[in-house]
Amino acid sequence: MLHAKIIDASIEKIDILKAEEFLSSSNFGALIYFVGTVRDLNENKKVNGITYDSRDSMVLKSFEEIYKDAELKLRIKDKAVFIEHVKGYVAIKEKSIIIGVGCKHRNEAYNLSRFIIEEIKKRTPIWKKEHYANEESEWLKGVSIQL
Repeated sequence: MLHAKIIDASIEKIDILKAEEFLSSSNFGALIYFVGTVRDLNENKKVNGITYDSRDSMVLKSFEEIYKDAELKLRIKDKAVFIEHVKGYVAIKEKSIIIGVGCKHRNEAYNLSRFIIEEIKKRTPIWKKEHYANEESEWLKGVSIQL
């Protein structure tokens, strides 16, 4: 069971209650939530916010592939995964991603949550432009992926 969505930050905010509602319909004994937020400092630069950009269809495809790969690599058959990532401008301290996982056991849930966030960082085409306190901004280098 997978819920994957890109949230337009200009229209709505990411809400952990949606992840809790999605996962509460399952009968799993372990639920893990990872929430990524925009931090105020990166490489000694004061950050005011980040603009995230993506090709939504490619991102959703990547989320689906990561979900399927988790089954093959981690051998977790019974699972529920909730992923939402923002697109657009996000100020510091605001949420940029929520990953919620439900599994039968806590070790599976921890491993699955970590696997998903690490794979998203490596494989998912989401670009980040940092906006700094000095009014400058720059697109950050990502992790290269092979398609």
